[in-house]
Amino acid sequence: MSGPSRIESNPKGSVCRAAGSRGRRRHWLVLAVLIAVPCAMFAMGGHEFLTLKTIGLNYEALRAFISENISTALALYMAVYISVVAFSLPCATVLTLAGGLLFGWKIATPVTLVAATAGATIIFLVARSSLGTVMASRVGPWLERLRGGFAENALSYLLFLRLMPAFPFVVVNLAAAVLGVPLRTYVLGTFVGIIPATTAFTVAGAGLGSVIKAQNRSYHACLATQPVNPDVACPYRIDTSALVTKELILALALLGIVALIPVALKKWRARDAEVKGGI
Repeated sequence: MSGPSRIESNPKGSVCRAAGSRGRRRHWLVLAVLIAVPCAMFAMGGHEFLTLKTIGLNYEALRAFISENISTALALYMAVYISVVAFSLPCATVLTLAGGLLFGWKIATPVTLVAATAGATIIFLVARSSLGTVMASRVGPWLERLRGGFAENALSYLLFLRLMPAFPFVVVNLAAAVLGVPLRTYVLGTFVGIIPATTAFTVAGAGLGSVIKAQNRSYHACLATQPVNPDVACPYRIDTSALVTKELILALALLGIVALIPVALKKWRARDAEVKGGI
C-alpha cells in the first residue's frame, strides 16, 4: 500500500514571485506619481509661480531673502529644479534663467548642473526599472536598431543627444533608459552634455537684472493708470527669444558632432583593419 501522496512546494519561488509583484506595483506607483503631480500642478495653476513674470515681480524680495539666507535659498532652488526635471515640467529653462538672475552665473551654473542631472537620473532610474521592459516593447524597431551603437559608444551618443538642441531633454532620458545605457555613463554624459547650454542660459539670466527692473517700473506705472482689466492693458513681457540665437544653436550642434568623432574614428579603424585583413 502506497503512502499518502506528497505535494511538492517551492516556498522560495513563491517569495520571489511575490517580491517581483510588489516591485512592479511600486514602479507603476512611481510612474503614476510622476504623471499625476504635473497634471495636478497645472490644474491648480501652480505652473504660474514658475514664470519670469512671477519671478520678476518678486525680484527685489527674492534677492533680499537670498542675501540673508544663501544656503537655504540654494537648497530650495535645487529642490525645485530637481522636481521640475523629475516631473518633466516645461519650465526648466525659466528656472535656469532665474538661477543666473538671482544667484549670478558663477554660483547658479554648477548648482543647476547638479540639480538637472539629479532630476534626470530619477527619470532614468524609473524608466530603467520593470517599466523599461514595457517601454522597450513599444518603442519600435527604429529605436531598437540604436541599441547596438549605444552598447559600444554609449557616452559619445549620449553626449551627442544632450548637446543637439533638436532632441527634447525628457526624450533623451527615456531613450537612454530603454537602450540600456549604464547608470555611471548616463550621469557623466548628462552632466557634461548639458554644461554648454546651462552655462549659456545662466549667463544670459545674470544679465536680465536691469531688464527686470525696467519692466517692473513700466508695469507698475501702467497699473496705476489702468485699474480696469490690468492683465490686458498692462502685459508683463520679458523677451527671451533673443537668448536662443542661431549662433548658440550652431555652436551646440557643432559640439554634438564633435562628440561623435570617437565613434567615426572607431568605425574607420575597424573598416581599415578589415580592408587590410582582406589583402
